[in-house]
Amino acid sequence: MRIGLIGAGRIGSFHAAVLSRHRDVGSLLIADADPARASRLAQRLGETAAPGVREIFNWGVDALVITAATSAHAALIEQAARAGLPVFCEKPIALDLPGTKAALAQVDAAGTLLQIGFQRRFDAGYTGAREAVRSGRLGRLHTIRVITSDPAPPPPEYLPLSGGLYRDCLIHDFDMLRWVTGLEVESVYATGSDAGPEMFRDAGDVSTAAAVLTLTGGVLATATATRLNGSGYDVRMELAGELDQIAAGLDDRTPIASTEPLGPPPASKPWPGFLERFAPAYEAELAAFVSLLLGEHPNPCDGHEALAALRVAEACEVSRREGRVVRVEEIG
Repeated sequence: MRIGLIGAGRIGSFHAAVLSRHRDVGSLLIADADPARASRLAQRLGETAAPGVREIFNWGVDALVITAATSAHAALIEQAARAGLPVFCEKPIALDLPGTKAALAQVDAAGTLLQIGFQRRFDAGYTGAREAVRSGRLGRLHTIRVITSDPAPPPPEYLPLSGGLYRDCLIHDFDMLRWVTGLEVESVYATGSDAGPEMFRDAGDVSTAAAVLTLTGGVLATATATRLNGSGYDVRMELAGELDQIAAGLDDRTPIASTEPLGPPPASKPWPGFLERFAPAYEAELAAFVSLLLGEHPNPCDGHEALAALRVAEACEVSRREGRVVRVEEIG
């Protein structure tokens, strides 16, 4: 099969390399807003560069992988739907609910496939947590803690385009709360701090965020995120039930140190960022997309799953802004 890839940045380059060596992918057609960047990537992989997005569609592909700037996602998804092409798209579909719903309406109307890149669904630790919860090993679940901590902030010019900390970072955790537990988030109370570099205040964003979420059946969850975790990249999920408790993302590279005399030593090589931490998961989600194209497996994460996670993120933004508990059913 021939796959078109739009977006030759860091994650696009990673995805292109994975697809280029996949046994069921015959060739790639690569485009980018910067044609020279697409050309360099294509040359390195022995693939074909297209002058632009128009050529991706005109020259003919069997499927589309979207790793372009977030602002381009929805329009590209809609264009692919009208062309009858199945799509893999990095999250998010769009930064707001209307844009997300409009793109999904096009996909639904066309009857095409859309898989969204929530890569944690393919991580061994999170998969193990889901299996433990669903098997009943924990007993009645009562408390969950989710954490996403980046070691350093993104470039200042990225922040106004990111959608904010809840939509850009914690949306992965909101997806995991639903996917691991099989429960829905019913209400949130969120707050945030813009203490730190001036660029967060300039962008109207926060550098650190926290939320308390109530899930179906009264399960309580806390979610925290920061752009300023200097010790390294820390992504974890802790689940406690009446019979047992477990953690995903806790290993010898987790950037946390114990102050106990007999505690584990600090990580000698902490995770530096998301791509290193989740590289196997990124590969697995693309393998799942190819299997989906071949009709071998169902869609592991369709666009409506992404919409559900975005509604939780939107509820958190409303809660932070208005200083109140927000029920997710109020959103959209």
